[in-house]
Amino acid sequence: MLIKKSVIVLVALILSACGYHLRGAFELPVGMKNIFLDGGSAPLQAQFKKAMDLSSIPIATSAETAGIIIRIFDENSQRRVLSLASTGVANDFELGYRMEYEIVDAKDTILMPRQPLEIKRDYYNDQLAIIAKESEETIIKNEMYLQAVRTIVNRAKSVIDKKPK
Repeated sequence: MLIKKSVIVLVALILSACGYHLRGAFELPVGMKNIFLDGGSAPLQAQFKKAMDLSSIPIATSAETAGIIIRIFDENSQRRVLSLASTGVANDFELGYRMEYEIVDAKDTILMPRQPLEIKRDYYNDQLAIIAKESEETIIKNEMYLQAVRTIVNRAKSVIDKKPK
C-alpha cells in the first residue's frame, strides 16, 4: 500500500515538474489575468469562458474591471456546399468562421489594432448517417470557436509579453 501511494506521489511530482497541464489550458502573463470579451456570439462567449475556466483565469464582469479587453467585430459563420452526389445531394460542406478583433488595456490604449481571423473546415456529408452529421457539424463549429479563442489569447500573450513594464 505504501509503495502504491509513493508511486502516485512520484508520478504527480514528475508531471508537475515537466510543465504538464490540461489540454486547452493557457499560461498567461501577470498583466493578463483579468480578461473581458466585448462582443461576440453566444457560442464564442461560451468557448472563451470554457477556455478561461480550464486555465483558472478570472473573467472580468465588465470592461471597467478588466485588465485586458478583447473586442470582437463583424463576426459571421457560413456553410457552403463543396460537392454534389449524382442524385443532387450535397456530399461535402465547408464551414467558415470569420471575425475581426482588437486588444486594448484598461485605459483603452490599443495594444493590438483590429485584426482579421478566418477559420475554415470541411467535412463529408454521409447521407446514411444524417443525425450524426448534424452533431458533427456542431462539434466542428465549437472547435472552430475554440481555435479562434486560442489564436486570440496567444496573440494577446505576445502583445503583453512585449509591453513595457
